[in-house]
Parts: sequence; structure tokens; C-alpha cells
Amino acid sequence: MTTPSASARETTEGTVYTVTGGDWDEFVQSAVKADDERIVLNMGPQHPSTHGVLRLILEIDGETVTEARCGIGYLHTGIEKNLEFRNWTQGTTFVTRADYLTPFFNEQAYCMGVERLLGIEDQIPERARVIRVLLMELNRISSHLVAIATGGMELGATTIMVYGFRDRELILDVFELITGLRMNHAFIRPGGLAQDLPPGAIDQLREFLKTMKKNLPEYDKLATGNPIFKARLQDIGYLDLAGCMALGVTGPILRSTGLAHDLRKTDPYCGYETYDFDVPTADTCDSYGRFLIRLEEMRQSLRIVEQCLDRLQPGPVMVADKKIAWPAQLALGPDGLGNSLDHIKKIMGTSMEALIHHFKLVTEGFRVPPGQVYAAVESPRGELGAHVVSDGGTRPYRVHFRDPSFTNLQAMAAMCEGGQVADVIVAVASIDPVMGGVDR
Repeated sequence: MTTPSASARETTEGTVYTVTGGDWDEFVQSAVKADDERIVLNMGPQHPSTHGVLRLILEIDGETVTEARCGIGYLHTGIEKNLEFRNWTQGTTFVTRADYLTPFFNEQAYCMGVERLLGIEDQIPERARVIRVLLMELNRISSHLVAIATGGMELGATTIMVYGFRDRELILDVFELITGLRMNHAFIRPGGLAQDLPPGAIDQLREFLKTMKKNLPEYDKLATGNPIFKARLQDIGYLDLAGCMALGVTGPILRSTGLAHDLRKTDPYCGYETYDFDVPTADTCDSYGRFLIRLEEMRQSLRIVEQCLDRLQPGPVMVADKKIAWPAQLALGPDGLGNSLDHIKKIMGTSMEALIHHFKLVTEGFRVPPGQVYAAVESPRGELGAHVVSDGGTRPYRVHFRDPSFTNLQAMAAMCEGGQVADVIVAVASIDPVMGGVDR
């Protein structure tokens, strides 16, 4: 019996074959030359601790990780390619599904790119800009809650997982009230928003702020000073500033090195320069620092949400140009959120111009001047950028996303090699990758 992926050794019990795993030819070749202690371990893609469909290929010597690689592509959805076959407004229904934990950030980056190409960035109504910031900061909190909850679950701290999803549910309830959906909203559209805030939204948001301010200290009590929690996170997944800069890592991982880089401050958008908030940093360069940063960022997001509610003034939520503004009005009916029958009766019966615009916008879409732009926002995981290219038509020529999960995953090897197998999960949890954004 001979196999290229097995090496043989004679023992008192007979011939023993050491078989190693892995998909790559180099693994097969190196397995022939390997000593008996070398094992290649496939962790995932079904493993719950790898946040979905991420596959980790670990070469281990005993309990020590000597080599670590990521296997991605198991969740490829063709979002970027699909955008080329839909008009500019329909594109929001695709981009919102990329990083499915941060749909509003995907929509904002894409719409900023489209609006920059159209030259209407300064025409976005103030109320729409404030609501965009409000939704993104709520989304930042919900995303960090998932990161902390799943990270705790992977360490066996199930209580923090229950608390995290409990609080996230409150935010998803608000999203459902405002957009009609808990996820994948397609609510931020080129030119503004799909619709205004519904009745009762502001009251529910103020109630949420009260509840969240009361609940946030519980995470400190559960984890921040917990000696077991700290022992599992401190000095694990270490990556210093030089490593972050070399790999293009952004977000909480970069800020855990002490660099206060946040696009909301360094390259403001959506009026962020007018909001009062701090950029939390740490100097630990490890998983524990990233946990503390996410916790503090949630507090800062609550500050911003409160400022949004205070500055909300009555006004439109879509640009005035009727050749760009999607004309549909939504209403809450017995079958959920859908087109307003009153609005349809109005444009069908009284305004021929509105009917023509509605027909052209829905069937054909508006034209975007040829050119290319890069628009970036600070998502919960780091710099999320959209490279939007137009050839002058009613559909995108090309849209490419710089997703922070994809870039940050490059740091996995640097964080894990030389450490223990048990610490790989902690390191990956501190990266907080979402594979929908990686594979898109």
C-alpha cells in the first residue's frame, strides 16, 4: 500500500501510516517528508466557532500551531457580479446582503459612491443624513453585541451570549419598525432613504436608549474584570501596529495597538464631524483589548444616537430631483410593509408626469455619468469601501467592495502561529470576521 499523502514507519504492531489532510499539492508533498509529530488539522468549515463557513487549516506540533491558513469561498454569492445586471437603485438589495451583520454600512458605502458619481452629495436632505447616522450607529451596536456574544460562547461563557443576543433583539425590533425588516433592509437608497421614520419610532428609540444604558454595565460585571475571561484573552491573538500596517488591518484590531484611526474622524462622511464622540483605543494589541474597545464603542454609539434624536427636524428624506428620487411611498398594510395604495391612486389618477417618472425609474432606472469613485465608511470591523464604476448607463459597470473581514483575516496566521490550538478560536473571535462580506 502506497499513498502520496502518507508516510510509513515500522512498529512492533506492524506498519503504521501517518496520513495528513489538506487540499493543496504542497501539503501532499510536504506530508511525505514530515516527521511523525506533524499533523494537519482542518477546523471547519462547519465548526460553530469559525463564524459560519470559514475553514482553518492548521499545521500543529503537539498543541502548538506551527502554520495557519484560511480557506474561504464557501459562502460565495456573486453579489458584486449580480449588481451589473440591476439598475442603480436595485443594487441596494444586493449590497445589503454582503456583510449581513452590518447591512446599513454596506448600503451607505454603495450609495455614497453612486451619489458622488451623480454629483448630488450636497443635495441629500439633512433629515436623511441624520437618520442614516442613527441607523448605522444602532447597527454598530448590534454587530458588536454579536461579536461579544459569540466570542463569549466560544469560550464557554454562555451567559454573555444570552445577554448579547437579548440586547441585539431590541435593536432588531427597532429596525423592523423603521424598515419592515430585521436584516437586509435596502432602506438607504441613492439620494436618501426608502421612507421616513414611522409613527412611534422615536419613542421606541428613546426607550431603547434607557434600557441599553442600564444593560451595558452588565457586560463589565460579567467579563471585564473576570479573571478567567481575562486569562483566556490577554496576550492572545497578538498583533502590533507594524503588523496591522503591513497587512492593511483596520477597525478594533488596529485601534487595539493604540492608533486612534477611525474614518468618522479622519475622513468624515454623513456629517460625522458635527457629532460629539470619542474613538476608544487600547495599547494591549491582543484579544482582550479588542473586547474592551468594542464595549466602549457601543457606549459612544449610544451617545451619537442620542444626538441624532435631538437634532431630527421635519423635512424630506429623498433628493428633490424627481429623475433620481424613487417615487414610491410605503405603507404598513395587513401583509406587511409595501407600496401605499393611496400614493398609487394619486399618481395613476392625477399626475401623468409622476406616473411617467415612476414607470421609467422602476423599469429602466436613472443614468449615472461615466466615471469611478471610491467611497469608504467605518464599519464595526474597519474600513468598508465601495469602488463604484459607471459607463454612463442605468446599471453599474462594476462595483467592488473592500470588505474589512476579508482584509483582517490575513492577520489570522500572524496571530495564531506559535500559539496553542485552543487559542486559535479566541484569535479568530477577536477578528470577528463575517464570511458574507469575505466571499460576497
